[in-house]
Amino acid sequence: VTDTVTSWIFKKTSGNGGLTLYLGKRDYVDHVSSVDKVDGVVKLDPADFGDRKVFVQLACAFRYGSDDLDVMGLCFRKDIWTQFVQIHPPVDKPALSAMHETLLKKAGDGAQPFSFEIPNNLPCSVSLQPGPDDKGKACGVDFEVKTYLAMEKCNPDEKIEKKDTARLIIRKIQYAPSQVGAGPKAEICKSFMMSDKPVHLEASMEKDLYFHGEDIPIKIKIKNESNKTVKKIKVTVDQTTDIVLYSADKYTKAVFTQEFGDTVEPNGSFENTLTIKPLLADNKEKRGLALDGRLKDEDTNLASTTMLREGIEKDVLGILVSYKIKINLMVAGGGLLGGLTASDVTVELPLMLMHPKPEGIFFLNGRFFCLVVAVTSASDGLYSQLTNDVTLLLCHSLPLYSSTILTDQSKDCTSV
Repeated sequence: VTDTVTSWIFKKTSGNGGLTLYLGKRDYVDHVSSVDKVDGVVKLDPADFGDRKVFVQLACAFRYGSDDLDVMGLCFRKDIWTQFVQIHPPVDKPALSAMHETLLKKAGDGAQPFSFEIPNNLPCSVSLQPGPDDKGKACGVDFEVKTYLAMEKCNPDEKIEKKDTARLIIRKIQYAPSQVGAGPKAEICKSFMMSDKPVHLEASMEKDLYFHGEDIPIKIKIKNESNKTVKKIKVTVDQTTDIVLYSADKYTKAVFTQEFGDTVEPNGSFENTLTIKPLLADNKEKRGLALDGRLKDEDTNLASTTMLREGIEKDVLGILVSYKIKINLMVAGGGLLGGLTASDVTVELPLMLMHPKPEGIFFLNGRFFCLVVAVTSASDGLYSQLTNDVTLLLCHSLPLYSSTILTDQSKDCTSV
């Protein structure tokens, strides 16, 4: 049986035409213990290089201002982590991976491989949603692969021309853990003025983590022993963004709000499951909302919850994102004082939002595989036709699968 691998290849050429950067993917998964290697190649045309060398840089940076704000030499960008390799003249060539071999075959003569290992303590890609009138790159944490011509790899006094560089933005992403914990539960018993007995509210969820776009059922129990009426139930999902890198800037924005018209009369009870679904599509105009890192011309979603590892300092993570659900009972006042005795009863539940691990991903002998059913690629990069053929996508090669045939599509990223 011959296995068929379908992949996209991304490339970017410098303005002088002497450097062409090739990457096999732009999403690199954080597996908690390690992160996918960044393997790529650069095709060289050294005719105009002169005495200059060719370097490749991988940088994780926090951008806190758009490019058009850079005035008087100020740069609104702070590097969190940077690594360089020299590929011309070559110094230390990396051990060739299956990805390298594929890209070298595509690039042809004059191509040099490079490889980077991303530390697992770096933040995942996050961007802050710009306002309708904002221009330039969005603020947030991003990763960039850049190849360039220079005399030295990192000399602040050396000016590198834009035409002598080629760069591609990549993303560091994280999937939800395979094991989901028990759902949170919160309850409150609140008394009111001019009422002898309280209102009991209990809210719970089946699990502690939900996927982006997944329905989130919340079980609500209300026991109204007071002489007041619960007029309606309001459910809100708040996103809290904590920018820890350069300041103590922390703010909260509602990403979902819905009122349910259920009423609970005095000495009555209520038990039901309310379903909510926070989506970016309903929050397109909210400036500063945290989103998963986006690539140009590609849509994204609300930022995933930041998963903190033990022993990692928060400062290096740049932006921390968390969510909470607020269930609010709007209780009407009664008697002579009317609205003066009205009040709310509120409980909060923590919420984790993440992406599911794609179906078919598994590990074998410490290597990473993905089993998919698709062989035909459309021009927009999405699999457009499913067949009965089973395609084995080898993210890392095993000697067992030596008869792999690779079919690829190149995607020129000149505008990315």
